[in-house]
Amino acid sequence: MQTNLFLQGMVKFLSGLLLVGLVLFLPAGTFAYRGAWLLICILFIPMFIAGLILMKKSPDLLRKRLDMKEEEGEQKTVIALSVLMFLSAFIVAGLNYRFGWIVLPEWVSYAAAVIFLLAYALYAEVLRENIWLSRTVKVQENQKVIDTGLYGIVRHPMYMTTLFLFLSMPLVLGSAFSFVIMLLYIPIIAKRIRNEEQVLEAGLEGYAEYKKRVRYKVIPFVW
Repeated sequence: MQTNLFLQGMVKFLSGLLLVGLVLFLPAGTFAYRGAWLLICILFIPMFIAGLILMKKSPDLLRKRLDMKEEEGEQKTVIALSVLMFLSAFIVAGLNYRFGWIVLPEWVSYAAAVIFLLAYALYAEVLRENIWLSRTVKVQENQKVIDTGLYGIVRHPMYMTTLFLFLSMPLVLGSAFSFVIMLLYIPIIAKRIRNEEQVLEAGLEGYAEYKKRVRYKVIPFVW
């Protein structure tokens, strides 16, 4: 079982690495795109390490994170929009580098990389706090409401971390145009959260009370 999980994880990891490389370097027309290499390093090296840790300490959670078979029809739309957003942002970043439309200074890339890694650390903390954290929207057997740690501050700390992760990516790539495209993630996750909370409130005991206790969804005092 562990061997199958490892192979499944490696296939998805390598597939993601290949896809990101293709949609960045092909439009750029060169492998000399430093921002693309920087993004690949800060994205896939921590991802690989986190996968190994989950494999050893929490294989069930890793299995849930690898499962992307969404059952909710509305969430399938959200996933499709997210994929389109990422592909568009990465392709535009590559084209931006090739044709030199608006290339941001290198210090912006490095500052964004720091923000990305800090957000990744928060992402790891969210994984530690919530063993029921799945990529798909559903209520799991014996699932309980988590209301401590980051979940005591906002109801969806995972979306908080992904918001910082995703918005920092185009800055690492040095593309202002890609950053504008990535702003579409805000209405996309708003749609996902709305449906997710309906599912949780209907099927997870105590979630309605939790919503009353923790007011903010993603960003404290803002959203």
